Amino acid sequence: MIDTPSVDWLALSPTVALLCASGVALLATVIVPAWMRRGIAAATALAGFVVAAVLAGIVFDETPTPEILLDGSMVRDQLAAFAQVVLAVTGAVVVLVSWSEDRRDNHGEYYALLAAAGAGMVFFVGAENLMTLFLGLEWFSLCLYILVAIDSERETSLEAGLKYLIVGGFGSAVLLFGAAFVYGATGELSFAEIAVADTTSDAFLLTGLAMILAGLAFKVSAAPFHMWTPDVYQGAPSSVTAFMAAATKTAALVVTLRVLVTAFPDQSEIWTIAVAVLVCASLVWGNLAALAQSDVKRLLAYSSISHAGFMLMAIAANSERGGEALLYYLVPYTAMSVGAFAVVAARERELGRPVTLESLAGLGWERPWHGIAMWTFMLGMAGFPLTGGMFGKLFVFSAAYDSGDWWLVLVGVAATAVSLAYYLNVVRWMYMRTGPELRLVPAGGSPPRDSALSVAIGAGVLVTVGSFFAVQPILDVAADAAASLPF
Repeated sequence: MIDTPSVDWLALSPTVALLCASGVALLATVIVPAWMRRGIAAATALAGFVVAAVLAGIVFDETPTPEILLDGSMVRDQLAAFAQVVLAVTGAVVVLVSWSEDRRDNHGEYYALLAAAGAGMVFFVGAENLMTLFLGLEWFSLCLYILVAIDSERETSLEAGLKYLIVGGFGSAVLLFGAAFVYGATGELSFAEIAVADTTSDAFLLTGLAMILAGLAFKVSAAPFHMWTPDVYQGAPSSVTAFMAAATKTAALVVTLRVLVTAFPDQSEIWTIAVAVLVCASLVWGNLAALAQSDVKRLLAYSSISHAGFMLMAIAANSERGGEALLYYLVPYTAMSVGAFAVVAARERELGRPVTLESLAGLGWERPWHGIAMWTFMLGMAGFPLTGGMFGKLFVFSAAYDSGDWWLVLVGVAATAVSLAYYLNVVRWMYMRTGPELRLVPAGGSPPRDSALSVAIGAGVLVTVGSFFAVQPILDVAADAAASLPF
């Protein structure tokens, strides 16, 4: 008889739910009439993400202690379940952002790829060895390459897809070579077994560690591995950019934390310094480059690089408190990121052109709901009170200070001060400036009614502000999830 590993279907259920949704959405393109395809595909993807979020919540509740699955290939723990809930909710909101987009005959393919990418990310955060880590990475990356270029009639979308494919493929190759070096040095694939293995070559192990960290830094969009981010964020459809900015970063950061803490505890003195360097590079370059941007999507791209620096600061702390800070930070950050790109998408559809700062002139008075939402997201990203962004930065700084990295706190505070210039400039353009773009819109007119997009923006505002007032419950859940790791 063949000895096959037992399968924990509850642990795999979020991934399976999204794969089923992807398959049904794809079938909708060939089975249902053309006029029904958009609605059925979108509703199927939305249902898949909602079901995945519920199932991930059940896994979180029923997994008090970590369990290794499939002969060490995956782990079922509260850290993975927490990340899966964030990813699934993010995907559901992005579906709402995408609902009214005109994709000609690509609706089924778009929502199928979106659900498949979500399934890959949900699988990725539960990886427990180098093989499943690379499999999950390529799974969602391949879907994103196509999603970025799915608007094939737009040259900017095709250019962004090609750039992402080339740079992303290079990043994946670096990570794969790193995994090979680590396996060559330890003879192990499992993270836990790598940590206790007798290494045949410290040079091989450290080289592999550096290459794995570099490969993950590509996905995190941390400087100096950020070169693809501004062009891809600008050229991709805004809904896809929102998904990448929030979901990809969430998955990559959680896996980076897991890999470094679980597989390389004895090398922590080295990788904490390496991550601290990434923090400084991301904060400096992300904020300074954002000051020079006039295209709003490029501005938000550099902002995401800066936020990658803040969240990597929590990983550099190498402590349970740092893990809690990272997981809390991910909640308001995903809401602010998706919400900001949703407002950009709304303005794009109204004007029929890319959104610049000048395009936002008077938006706060002309479209009050969009204006209020956008300044909420901008103030949240800057770390103002009454938004979860304030506590996110406070917890990250606290974790860094407790670990002795007081100098990182100074860099973070300085970066926050610089970021005020471009975040408040967006608010300034919306309420204090006028521009020629306003003449394209009839005075007192209204944009096309898009209830799904309004709900998505409202959800972003609710989480951004709600995470300030519900900070303790979120932090308690984050603490339970962080306790899954062997700090």
